Amino acid sequence: MLKRKSMKTHGKISLSNYFQEFKEGERVAVIRELAVQPKFPRQLQGRSGVVSGKRGDSYIVKINDLNKEKTYIIHPVHLKKLK
Repeated sequence: MLKRKSMKTHGKISLSNYFQEFKEGERVAVIRELAVQPKFPRQLQGRSGVVSGKRGDSYIVKINDLNKEKTYIIHPVHLKKLK
């Protein structure tokens, strides 16, 4: 689990990650960006899901939690595209 960033990237946000685009149906992993406030829920760190839509600047991501499918609205700075 991410608790700290390296000294080179401490307090900085990658603009390419901040403005990245996803299409509906793409698989993404949830990785917390520590430099963005408010802090992100730890229970979602490292989970993967499917993008099901867009709401404002954020994306609606469906994530399976045990046997239930849950939807979360997550900013793209916290998402990473999976192959």
